[in-house]
Amino acid sequence: METQSPNGSLQKQSLPPKNYGITKPISLAGPKSGLYESKEEAAKREEVLGHISEIVKSWVKQLTRQRGYTDQMVEEANAVIFTFGSYRLGVHGPGADIDTLCVGPSYVNREEDFFIILHDILAEMEEVTELQPVPDAHVPVMRFKFQGISIDLLYASISLLVVP
Repeated sequence: METQSPNGSLQKQSLPPKNYGITKPISLAGPKSGLYESKEEAAKREEVLGHISEIVKSWVKQLTRQRGYTDQMVEEANAVIFTFGSYRLGVHGPGADIDTLCVGPSYVNREEDFFIILHDILAEMEEVTELQPVPDAHVPVMRFKFQGISIDLLYASISLLVVP
């Protein structure tokens, strides 16, 4: 809202803040600290994602070898980790989990290969704590902490023998 002062200049008057509800807010100040992770934590998250990517690639190569595929197929065998959710959008806070999706080839299944074999591989690792498979959830997930970073890992196979 603008008003004219006695000397003829226009001045802006601020409107009182709008109150929602019956009582006034305790504070109108926004949050000041602890909204973003430190550079060190961000680097650690990237490092953890790199480790998980290597683990799932090794797991798929192991399964490919066990199933009797050729040496060339074992060499080309692959799995890819994608992030999604608040981490992918860049709106996660410090200590938030990382939602990840592992995409693997058609011959690697969720029920046995992911929730049993990969679970056992992760269970043997010192870096992995609080490993909790949730195969019967609406969205089947394996939850764990890797070097203290919370991870929600999902699995999907695509109808290809080799994941690009």
